[in-house]
Amino acid sequence: QVQLVESGGGLVQAGGFLRLSCAASGTIFSLGLMGWYRQAPGKQRELVASISRGGTTMYGDSVKGRFTISRDDAKSTVYLQMNSLKPEDTAVYFCSANVHDGRRLMTYWGQGTQVTVSS
Repeated sequence: QVQLVESGGGLVQAGGFLRLSCAASGTIFSLGLMGWYRQAPGKQRELVASISRGGTTMYGDSVKGRFTISRDDAKSTVYLQMNSLKPEDTAVYFCSANVHDGRRLMTYWGQGTQVTVSS
């Protein structure tokens, strides 16, 4: 079994910054694609950013130039540096990871962390 635990959310003023972390634990043979998604009230979950095992990144249009995703496979952790935050960035942020446990590849999700940006 694999668990993903997010941390780093909170309340910040517009223009501020936050750094989210997501640590994977459990039976991990290898980590594949890792990513961050967010879901605001009344809206669908959307991709914020993803990073491949080789370091290739992808960002949602609304966060390009402001957010940076990175990973540390030695720590089984993915990060999201969020700068120049806007009120519209307010959402619950979820991390996901494709994990191979030696037998099969599965996608796991964290429980989510709230990010609130005040105007």
